[in-house]
Amino acid sequence: MTERRSVRDQIAECGLVAVIRGVDEADAVSATRALVDAGVTALEVTADGRHTAETVATLDREFADEDVLVGAGTVLDAETAQAVIDAGASFVISPHLEPSVVRTCNRHGVLPVPGVMTPTEAVRALEEGARVLKVFPASTLGPDHLSALQGPLGDVDLVPTGGVSSENVEAFFDAGAMAVGAGGSLVDSEAIADGDFDRVREHAETMVEAVAAARHGGNES
Repeated sequence: MTERRSVRDQIAECGLVAVIRGVDEADAVSATRALVDAGVTALEVTADGRHTAETVATLDREFADEDVLVGAGTVLDAETAQAVIDAGASFVISPHLEPSVVRTCNRHGVLPVPGVMTPTEAVRALEEGARVLKVFPASTLGPDHLSALQGPLGDVDLVPTGGVSSENVEAFFDAGAMAVGAGGSLVDSEAIADGDFDRVREHAETMVEAVAAARHGGNES
């Protein structure tokens, strides 16, 4: 587990959080290796499976010597937050704002990333002590929503997630995103199920390159 500020900075530097959903624990290490080889350094294991904490612990251990952040997502309550924090999660992401999750993370020095949609939710999240906010669902809200939120809120870190792809990622960064979260457009679940981890890497490289181009005007690959 890494110190909270450095976790925020590393996510900002990478600009991308990979959402790993529905991957068997046995495939998680190989899938993560493919994503890391593609240039992804922040990975979110969603807490909608039975072995989320075990998977987080395994990945945290396997990639401990590399510059890789392992966090948990779809965390709905403080009990789940505590479990993944105990397993080594460096950040905890929720699809909504649950104050007890934010407080649990802050108590342990782990970065909370609550989900928000409205200015009211965003202000409440900031008041609870969150500094990075997940804007969800990004596909429904669109890039302009980020700009609208930052108007009254100022320089808040926003991570749009849900429907972000290589085709629209530039618009989200232009609107002020600190980073983006991506699932299917980044993590090829069919290739993982087939055991084709070269294809997983190649699929991820497309999104990694799109993020780099969006943030740096195509000067990086």
